[in-house]
Amino acid sequence: MTVLPWAIIGGLLWAGLFIKPQPVGATVTPPLLERRDHFYGLALSPAGEVWVSGSGGKILAIAADGRVSRLATPTQRTLQDIAVWDDRHAVAVGNDGVILFSADGGQSWQAAQDVPRSEVANKLNRVRIAAGGLAIATGEMGALLVSRDHGRSWQRLREEEDVAWNDVAILDGGRLRVVGEFGRILLSDDQGQSWEEVASPVPASLMSVQFRDALNGVAVGLEGALLVTRDGGRQWDSVELGIKDHLFDVLWDAGKSRWFASGALGRWVSSGEPHRWVSSSAAWYWQTGTLDERNLAWHTRALLVGSNIWLAGADVGRWDGRQWSPVNP
Repeated sequence: MTVLPWAIIGGLLWAGLFIKPQPVGATVTPPLLERRDHFYGLALSPAGEVWVSGSGGKILAIAADGRVSRLATPTQRTLQDIAVWDDRHAVAVGNDGVILFSADGGQSWQAAQDVPRSEVANKLNRVRIAAGGLAIATGEMGALLVSRDHGRSWQRLREEEDVAWNDVAILDGGRLRVVGEFGRILLSDDQGQSWEEVASPVPASLMSVQFRDALNGVAVGLEGALLVTRDGGRQWDSVELGIKDHLFDVLWDAGKSRWFASGALGRWVSSGEPHRWVSSSAAWYWQTGTLDERNLAWHTRALLVGSNIWLAGADVGRWDGRQWSPVNP
């Protein structure tokens, strides 16, 4: 009887040393779109795919039939925004100053080298593009970075300062309109060689700005801030929406002649044309609501695709003005 315990111990030691466990069953591959993912950027590819960028360095391509594929990227850092010039060139920006560019339609991505950096913070919030390979990225510590070669190389447009610039509108004739923290608004009429700061009617941080033409623009921000200009951005009027939900993005829907903004808690804001005899820039008919009483997610980016508006944030989906249709993991 005294030999039995030692025999058992010896057998276990022999098994541990010489028997290798074999995997049972197939390896579980995580879905491309996981519930834990957050997405911050949206762009439409020339092929008609909606590209979304977000956490973990993910860029997903959503086809018209709903199929989802992943574009391989060389980073794990969160990508805050993405933009597409044509069937070859695209750019994405994100946390810790990461900037990716593609010259083959998104099949491969490279990290831009020698991007100007701050010793304090380097998150890039947004990237806007224009013809000729022009791109401007906005971000923390006064980051206003410009590329003129489809995102390969970057330089500063302004010196570093303790403010986050959140968005820029690129207008014709080298005119730039920038919005950021504390309601700050910058103007440049010479491609960023010189700048002018104009008065803002709100102290809340402005998150997005969009112009429908050379004169008419809208900016939105935290605590329900919504500003309207009719003179190219030199004077702004505040619109009282009666809400305090944060607004993160705004776009112009030319087909329906309306502005559309997205925000926190499933919030949307939309406008209609004012009466012809009303001259005030704040006289648009503004209405607001939520996407779905069961959806209180935040959405940082809105993209018009056909008659639908795609939204990205805590989830990704499209809205037709009546029904919210999320892309399910």
